[in-house]
Amino acid sequence: MKTIIAALIATALLAPSVQAAGESGPFEVASLQSSTEKTGWLQVLSQGKPAKAKSAKKNINQSPIPRELVAFDENVAPGTIIVDNSDRRLYHVLGNGIAMQYGVSVGREGFIWTGTNTVSRKAEWPTWNPPAEMRAREARKGHILPVSMKGGIENPLGARAMYLGSTIYRIHGTNQPSSIGKAMSSGCIRMANEDVEHLYANVTIGTKVIVRD
Repeated sequence: MKTIIAALIATALLAPSVQAAGESGPFEVASLQSSTEKTGWLQVLSQGKPAKAKSAKKNINQSPIPRELVAFDENVAPGTIIVDNSDRRLYHVLGNGIAMQYGVSVGREGFIWTGTNTVSRKAEWPTWNPPAEMRAREARKGHILPVSMKGGIENPLGARAMYLGSTIYRIHGTNQPSSIGKAMSSGCIRMANEDVEHLYANVTIGTKVIVRD
């Protein structure tokens, strides 16, 4: 009996130490380049609305809307990309009645658009060169944007970019996945980094892109 009581006392004394050790256990690194979430210029481009605080276990490359294969019977050629502004979804048509569906962020009020174009260029960790009109518009609000910003996790274009024709618009990544599923961009189509890398790997120059309401 004394042995059992001694064992119980020892377990009770050790319990806080075990719990404390567990609190410093392994967690998922949030970025390919940084373990700390940084929203940077995306707070400016999203009208100053910061992302909600996230715990260390959150991955800023991951979309809150998981990509998934869905039934898709529209009469378009396999490989076509369709962006639906209303649903805030991007469909990469695979053929045989299916498409890969991704959550996206589209243009906010006054910046939303529709049309058809093609992927004219692809870039990994692209440099951001905000157009003069955007810099002037943000400067009037007191936000000074850089003339150019090298690729990286703080860059609003994220991990990959697919440029649309000769326009200023792109399908690109983001370091603010909380914007996915919302209308928060300046006209570009934002995707979470993991999703834009997945799409990028399956898209070629010349791919048709349809942006619709």
